[in-house]
Amino acid sequence: MTHAFLTPEQVVERFTTKFGASIKGTRISERREGKRKEPGYDIWIDLERDLLKPAISTLMDLDYPHLSVISGSDMGDSVRLLYHMTIYYGRAKGEYTVTFSVLLPKGDLTIPTISDLIPGAVFSEREKQEFLGVKVSGIPDGRRLFLPEDFPEGIYPWRKDGTGIPDGMVKDLWASKRPTDRPAPPLPEAPACEMETEEAPLSPAGREHGKEGGQS
Repeated sequence: MTHAFLTPEQVVERFTTKFGASIKGTRISERREGKRKEPGYDIWIDLERDLLKPAISTLMDLDYPHLSVISGSDMGDSVRLLYHMTIYYGRAKGEYTVTFSVLLPKGDLTIPTISDLIPGAVFSEREKQEFLGVKVSGIPDGRRLFLPEDFPEGIYPWRKDGTGIPDGMVKDLWASKRPTDRPAPPLPEAPACEMETEEAPLSPAGREHGKEGGQS
């Protein structure tokens, strides 16, 4: 299905017209890359949590988005999630990055899964659960993605509060349920000399003579 090609301003207008005050902020930035310095555009849309899936559905009406990643950061009393997507993907001089920003209070770190709309999102959602403590409701696969199974519950490596990595854990993380008496690997032996000579070493005077004569 072919979609109409909109300008960045028209993309933003589509959301502000449809969702009104639920859109908390928008901005458009221009970047120029390559030898020809063709313009590219980044569109940022700040929205409420309940608007996330309707906003993605609206974006899909413009063009099926390519999801790059869901990033996140601890903002103090909240966690911010950023859904980085691209529309008009692969179109020469026409790709736009569109980022939806959602702020979650730490008292309620829940967000609906978008994997029913974009199946590949489940991997980034799993990462946000284990590294930031976000609860993704409706996620089809909630298993850990990167952290080992013996990693303590309730500790989230990307958090900056009391649930983050404690200093003592950083020091002893390597020893968690792992052998502590494992011997160090042996050092490699020095390689044997391939050629041996029976000639006597030159005296200091002989070495100086060799330099003057151009010998190495």
